[in-house]
Amino acid sequence: MNIAAKFVQRFREYDNRNMLKAYRDKTEQIRTRNLQAWDDTKLQEESFRLQQAAQSGIALDELLVDAYSLVCEAASRTLGLQPYDVQIMAGIALHERMLIEQHTGEGKTLSAVMPAYLNALTGKGVHVLTFNDYLARRDAQWMGPIYRFLGLSVDSVQAGMSLTEKRAAYRSDITYVTAKEAGFDYLRDTIALTEAATVHRPFHYVIVDEADSLLLDEARVPLVISGESEVSHSDGMRYADLARQLLAGEHYDYDEFQRNVYLNDAGAAKVEELLGCGNLYDSRNSQLLTSLNCALHVETLLTKDIDYIVRGGAIELIEEYTGRVAENRYLPDGLQAALTAKEGLKWTAGGKILGTITIQHFISLYPEICGMTATACASAMEFKDIYALQVVQIPPNRLNIRTDYPHRIYTHKEAKYQALVQDISSIHREGRPILIGTASVEESDMLAAELAAAGVPAQVLNAKNDAEEADIIARAGELGAVTVSTNMAGRGVDIRLGGGDPVQANAVARLGGLYVIGTHVNESVRIDNQLRGRSGRQGDPGASVFYVSLEDDLMRRFSSPTPAHAVRQQEAIEEPLLGRKIASIQQIVMSQNFDIHNELNRYSDMIEDQRRILYAERLSILLGEQPMSPAEQRVRLFYIDECWADHLAFVSYLREGIHLESIASRSPIDEFHTQITGAFDQIPVKINHAEEAMLVRLGGSNDPAEWERLGLRSPASTRTYIINDQYLQNKRSSWTGTTVVAFWLRPFAQKVLSPFIKQPKY
Repeated sequence: MNIAAKFVQRFREYDNRNMLKAYRDKTEQIRTRNLQAWDDTKLQEESFRLQQAAQSGIALDELLVDAYSLVCEAASRTLGLQPYDVQIMAGIALHERMLIEQHTGEGKTLSAVMPAYLNALTGKGVHVLTFNDYLARRDAQWMGPIYRFLGLSVDSVQAGMSLTEKRAAYRSDITYVTAKEAGFDYLRDTIALTEAATVHRPFHYVIVDEADSLLLDEARVPLVISGESEVSHSDGMRYADLARQLLAGEHYDYDEFQRNVYLNDAGAAKVEELLGCGNLYDSRNSQLLTSLNCALHVETLLTKDIDYIVRGGAIELIEEYTGRVAENRYLPDGLQAALTAKEGLKWTAGGKILGTITIQHFISLYPEICGMTATACASAMEFKDIYALQVVQIPPNRLNIRTDYPHRIYTHKEAKYQALVQDISSIHREGRPILIGTASVEESDMLAAELAAAGVPAQVLNAKNDAEEADIIARAGELGAVTVSTNMAGRGVDIRLGGGDPVQANAVARLGGLYVIGTHVNESVRIDNQLRGRSGRQGDPGASVFYVSLEDDLMRRFSSPTPAHAVRQQEAIEEPLLGRKIASIQQIVMSQNFDIHNELNRYSDMIEDQRRILYAERLSILLGEQPMSPAEQRVRLFYIDECWADHLAFVSYLREGIHLESIASRSPIDEFHTQITGAFDQIPVKINHAEEAMLVRLGGSNDPAEWERLGLRSPASTRTYIINDQYLQNKRSSWTGTTVVAFWLRPFAQKVLSPFIKQPKY
């Protein structure tokens, strides 16, 4: 670590200590307010007094000690839970709009109740954004008795609820909901033609659970709402067959790390010969070239059981960071159709996009944001830069005694897997439970098969059986349990020693606790730490270790074996320098991904600014803040939506080909901004013209039946989904349909598309 980094780290530690001291002092004040002698009625009267005080304008900071004292006593009476001092400290930090790092098993759910209650006293509503629907429902039901005892309402929002049910849930004082569902509901509100058709009320205060996942890993994920879907009649199978006839190196060039693939001259000639289409790059063949490029991408760069699985006759994408099925997520452009054709399945295409917002932009709609996670410090600079959130490390209630062993590094994968199987077999013979984190569905299945051959029965947890996750995790800490998992087991779970049985837990503890093994290191240290954090909860014993080979993808991308390691060996490499190299590589990748994130945000930020400008006008019309007749209101709202949808289509087209501006020595981002600014400036004129023409046709009629007859209605049906745009991010970038015109300038384009990541030399 260089001197500057050490200085920054020491400053953060000093700042963290000072904040913790202030939180401890306030916690002491809360503890001294012993309310055990109060009866239930007096506690509830006190809660009502605090509501009146908060709604009369008294600062919440002045009410914190009283409010937190009430929550502590209510938790004890309703749930038999007495918050630890560190949980109260975490709650104070959350109220102060901090991002807290609180270890697994330390009780983040209860910590969040205190600031949620305090901020809900204003009557403006509090949202707790959870990782999935199950957690939203569980946490609302679990913590609900505390809120209701104190006179506040609580509910959860679930996918599939009716508009009436959602509207009621969002009007509760505290609402537990996933970020994606809350975002989709917001998008539905943005195309509603009446206020009664909306569900959200103005945003106020939000607590983001698993904050690093939502605020960083998933931040750029675009949530989309589109009109009616229609069955695609494309001949995708034809292009899938064609792509399989092309040979890597001979007909197309690609690299597995940059995730680029494109035809070379020989490939173009081969395609022209097979299709008899003439010049492949002639404008009349643009759609053909688009489809072929997508087919080539999915055939070459997307691997079954790594990037996606096929289940129930459909493609299901796999989330990179969790290994879970990415529910309701699709690849953009023609890639999803091409992938479906590759697997011989039918693809239903989406309709016209009506609205879109990234998770990052959606969360930024809340005036007050805080969050909690078990792994935040490694990305503290990102949280500060993007969200102005400061990370605070909350100490554990009990000292963490888990042993984290140095990485075990091997020259090649075969040696790594052989050592893995041997070591797992040895540990298993003792009866100690083992959790093994793998990189993919494919690897988890392969390792489980090798363990079975060695006489070690293992339970597999991956995207193929994700419905069984809760049951599998519940047994992962039992004596003799061996669980082979993707990153699914890396967050949102709490593995109890002995499966929660006290006698068995003692036996497991005597064996050393849960042993966590990683079969690889991830690009992000946070992801590694999430896996480690499954072991050593609440002072339990435990251990973790990661196995690495010099042939692993991360090592091959950023390093090369030294001459001493050129010869393969079966034993682990005993060289501390390699461990430091791995840590350095992870820091480099995280820094590069942060820069990429910021660069890509420059494209989406301006679109979001434009959306907010237009939506502010739309909302004022919807709420009746502008003097308009019902007919004028309906017409104006309708054409605002129409013109915005057309603008989004233009933006999508422009975004995919804008990097070609660099060929002409122009800045792609500047050119993008210039063009979308010009297009956005034309929207008011287009809306006005369309509005005037329609009002003439209506003749001032305020009859809803006449509106319907003239098409002034919401789409008959809509669908919401998530665009999986990871391929745009540097190493996973690839040309999409409209960018294939770059092939016209192949000699230049190859230089333009040189790797963004400069590989360090060791």
